[in-house]
Amino acid sequence: MVTTNSIPLTATDLTNPRQRDDELALAKKILRIESEAVSSLVKRIDNSFLLALDLVSTCNGRVISTGMGKSGIIARKLAATLSSTGTAAYFVHPAEALHGDLGAIQTTDIIVSVSHSGETPELVRLLEMTKRLGVKTITLTGAPNSTLGANGNVTLDCGVKTEACPLNLAPTASTTAALAVGDAFALVLAYRNGFKESDFAHFHPGGILGKRLLRIDQLMHTGSNIPTVSETTLFPEVIKTISAAGFGMTCVQNQDDLLVGVVTDGDIRRCLAKTTDVKDKTASDLMTPHPHHVKPDTLAVDALNIMEQNRITSLPVIDDGEKVHGILHLHDLWRTEWF
Repeated sequence: MVTTNSIPLTATDLTNPRQRDDELALAKKILRIESEAVSSLVKRIDNSFLLALDLVSTCNGRVISTGMGKSGIIARKLAATLSSTGTAAYFVHPAEALHGDLGAIQTTDIIVSVSHSGETPELVRLLEMTKRLGVKTITLTGAPNSTLGANGNVTLDCGVKTEACPLNLAPTASTTAALAVGDAFALVLAYRNGFKESDFAHFHPGGILGKRLLRIDQLMHTGSNIPTVSETTLFPEVIKTISAAGFGMTCVQNQDDLLVGVVTDGDIRRCLAKTTDVKDKTASDLMTPHPHHVKPDTLAVDALNIMEQNRITSLPVIDDGEKVHGILHLHDLWRTEWF
């Protein structure tokens, strides 16, 4: 027998078509309520949102998020999202703050309180203490005229008409709304700060995201492993260089060691299709000029896109002065195991 809390479900209940239809209908209703709760927030994004951004942008300390219960979980998520997008932030439990952890909050910090009712006793008490310290507060609440909403520096309205809970008790639509506003706040702040993919890679060195955001200079072949020939190198030596390197191509450099082209296996085949008199052919006769290339700080995912879009397997890596710094092969990306 399966139970949900104290309500037993018999095998008959689990196979009753009407029961199962009712459950599917309820699930859809819950999702509609939560979706509508988030959609209703759009018209409430106003100048207060910008003022909240201004507080954090001009803050010389950190963002301290706080909340109790389910709102505390949303506050933790906000701190995590801010941290991963370039804003120093962490979560402080309000009850712990009132029992010693208040010392972790500095006068230069900004507090973001999450409370649907706006009357959470621990947060109200914490607000009293932090106001004495001169710490500014942003409040995410469903009750802008509440104690927390009325006494913070900036209030963001996250109110909902009803919870998705059939009993209208469990925090559901209200926490989803607060989560959405928190995400919007963190991401717009990242946009304001010019946060880029390369910055994201810095904060996510591990896992699948970290692998997708590897830079080319972490993967490329360098030094003597780079196949290069000059513009005047003859056909036999070009073939030898391509074969020895194993990349299916070689870079072609001019007298100033600048990249001017590449000779690939395909270039060789196309040349032989036209003529077999190739012994006096030079690299400049064979090469594809102005080849696709990447910079050392290019992200691996962007290099892969270039390869896939142009159906090539190797890319020269050049600096701003057009000098070859490395070579990247498709297999180097495969070894990262991120696709």
